Amino acid sequence: MDSTVMNDMGNDSGNVPADAWRGDAQPAGTSRRRRSRRPAHAARKQNNDSFSTRDAILFCGIPVLVVLLIRLLLVGCYTIPSRSMESTIEPGDRVLTTKLTPKIFALKRGDVVVFHDPANWLAGESDSTLGEDYLIKRLIGLPGDVVECKGGGSPITINGVAIDETAYIKDGVQPSSFPFKVTVSENHIFVMGDNRSNSADSRYHQDDGDNGLVPIGKVVGVALVRYWPLNRLSTVSGHHDVFRDVPEGTAA
Repeated sequence: MDSTVMNDMGNDSGNVPADAWRGDAQPAGTSRRRRSRRPAHAARKQNNDSFSTRDAILFCGIPVLVVLLIRLLLVGCYTIPSRSMESTIEPGDRVLTTKLTPKIFALKRGDVVVFHDPANWLAGESDSTLGEDYLIKRLIGLPGDVVECKGGGSPITINGVAIDETAYIKDGVQPSSFPFKVTVSENHIFVMGDNRSNSADSRYHQDDGDNGLVPIGKVVGVALVRYWPLNRLSTVSGHHDVFRDVPEGTAA
């Protein structure tokens, strides 16, 4: 009887049967907890995979989008096929332009401008297209300016002031081999190539209905850089100092 009472007392005091501590035995609820953790782990892995895909899209897509926006809104790229701007720009050169001028910033005398063909100029300069109907020249006269040359090696004058163009005009080429005089009307510009002997510019289109002038609205940008070929990498200077003594035009 005593032994029976002792066994009862041992069980009541919390003794666990020996087989409860074998390795294949587990506390109640353990397997359930492990099963519940597997789906969570899989879900985290799936989220990680999804995050990686999103990262790839962000890292690749955003830079491409930024480049496209810059290309469409801020800069233009053109390959020059003609000799009209030698030696500043030679055939095969590629130039980068800013579209902020004249949309935001004002044009200046000396700027090298890219513009839409104003009045079928390309018919007389068939090798000068930059793609579509673009041309490239140097801006010589602004609205209100009187641009004149007496020809035969005489300098160009703007509002009566002679300018020295040796900084950009092609060596051995005259400022103009023939005389002309043009008054630049409102919202127009007068342009010339740096290679005056091979440039069908404003001088040659006096009978085009606009007196050889280019509407400012047709200007799409101002050249900033020659970026190709690499051995000709440089900025495209406007040589604005050439025009520093020219007074503002009042003819308009």
